[in-house]
Amino acid sequence: MSIFQNLSISGSALTANRLRMDVISSNMANAETTRSELVNGEWQPYRRKVVSLQSNGGPSFSSLLQNEMSKGSAGGVKVKSITEDQSPFKLVYNPAHPDANEDGYVQLPNVDPLKEMTDLIGATRSYEANITVLNANKNLLLKALEIGK
Repeated sequence: MSIFQNLSISGSALTANRLRMDVISSNMANAETTRSELVNGEWQPYRRKVVSLQSNGGPSFSSLLQNEMSKGSAGGVKVKSITEDQSPFKLVYNPAHPDANEDGYVQLPNVDPLKEMTDLIGATRSYEANITVLNANKNLLLKALEIGK
């Protein structure tokens, strides 16, 4: 196991959580976008996007530990996919809106600001925790260098 492996693991988590925050920001920015893509000749509202993360290691901690100790490869986390949320769009009655249908309803994106803020807080806390781990590893390496003097 390399002394820099912990830095690599923390770095992969920072990258993944930064992407999560970017996708959440995009969702919030498009919470009122009624024309996002053209499907079958009709404009569709923006669809909420969701980031799925996946471990770079084995399915359990013990197998991950055994794999890492035997081969010395880096673990961490990676983005598995960015998918669109298939929940239904919100219908709001607004006959004056240019995108209203013949009944006066407008389809709005399936973005829930409360859910997005909750996800953003989780991603931010994960990011902060990984920065703390990264700094602890850095300080540990610096102390090891001081011992070697």
